[in-house]
Amino acid sequence: MTLPSNLKRDPTLPEPATSTAAAPASLPRRHFLHKGAAMAGSAFAAGTMGAGLARGESLAIPEAGKAMGRPIPAKEYGMPSKFEKDYVRVRTNVFVNRQNHSDWSFTPLQYQQGIVTPNGVIYERHHNGTPDIDPDTHKLVIHGMVKQPLVFTMSDLMRYPSVSKFYFMECSGNGLTDWTKPASTTVQQTHGLLSCGQWVGVPFSTLLDEAGLAPGAKWLLVEGADGAGHTRSIPLNKAMSDGLLVYALNGEMLRPENGYPLRAFFPGWEGNVNVKWLRRIKVGDQPWHFRSETARYTDPMPDGKWRQFSMEMDAKSVITNPSGGQKLAGAGFYEIRGFAWSGRGKVAKVDVSVDGGKNWREAALEEPVLDKCLTTFRVPWNWDGRLAVLQSRVMDSTGYVQPTIQEIGVARGIHPYAFVQHHNGIQSWAVTERGEVSNVIAS
Repeated sequence: MTLPSNLKRDPTLPEPATSTAAAPASLPRRHFLHKGAAMAGSAFAAGTMGAGLARGESLAIPEAGKAMGRPIPAKEYGMPSKFEKDYVRVRTNVFVNRQNHSDWSFTPLQYQQGIVTPNGVIYERHHNGTPDIDPDTHKLVIHGMVKQPLVFTMSDLMRYPSVSKFYFMECSGNGLTDWTKPASTTVQQTHGLLSCGQWVGVPFSTLLDEAGLAPGAKWLLVEGADGAGHTRSIPLNKAMSDGLLVYALNGEMLRPENGYPLRAFFPGWEGNVNVKWLRRIKVGDQPWHFRSETARYTDPMPDGKWRQFSMEMDAKSVITNPSGGQKLAGAGFYEIRGFAWSGRGKVAKVDVSVDGGKNWREAALEEPVLDKCLTTFRVPWNWDGRLAVLQSRVMDSTGYVQPTIQEIGVARGIHPYAFVQHHNGIQSWAVTERGEVSNVIAS
């Protein structure tokens, strides 16, 4: 493992001692170890929890227990605690875009608890800002190679049988700033164009069957009602298999920045194809080759050509705690945790390394493990206070294993000036002896 020079051992710090004490009786060793999984060395060994983690003392009555609380309002949309002020979307700290219309905002993954992303922090990607659309006047048209063109109001669509599914959504540009150097600071900036939730809507197949597909129909045009008129070509077989016309997310109607009142959603595919503010579906026999599938959202290859229509998001994982910008309180027990996902199926296995990929240990997967959905993984770690490099790699249900950055760079012909999509290389977090966690590219 090679680290940048600024991550070499700090000679001003004392040599850390590796704990060999047995776990206390109240916290048996098996509580921290994953069903006997073993690994060379003691990097993952769950020894004592660490002095001072919990001590017995008298419990004072808090000020909150001495006064009346806030009464229940007659009508209110509940908000998070005022103390959770850091749990917010932020724009990129790498690209500076002063006009803020064609831009991103990132989900704070380091604070997310569980696989569902709250609606207020689901990542954003817009090409001309967020429109304000009245659902009472919004219409959806289906035309082209169909037997009967159809027009739907939102009231019409709400009468159709709906489905409710948990899926992740990821922008194909997630991680594009960090191909050749660790440009981003936190996991929010490296991987925050990622969210997960419960999507509610009408299957594409229901409405397309009603319109009646003409012989030779193979592709769909899906178009948004925003000022950019964002449009993508979608293979008909994908739309018919699991595509959704979504109007609700996580128990409430879509928010404006997420496509209110209607959006397309194609599970496991890049966020760009999930056209927001959906107004038109045209059926055709070939793709349309829009700007978003020629000049953008394509992948460079080693032979100098660019790959089109690479919509599926390959298997990926990232450690969210500890992660960049955080600081460990000192040597002792920690739980390494993060998320894994795949656009091609379920998460089958996640391995974690604390030495930059020299040794790996299988992490525990937390239920539910669902198709094309975020999966939480966890592994206990007794940090000895030495330099460490944390990594995770996922294998999905197809047998695909997440590659290193170097491996995918060779396969894709990555170069420093390419605006590159579909970065699913292994993420590395370096932990210094002072407990400071930073983004690095380990080799």
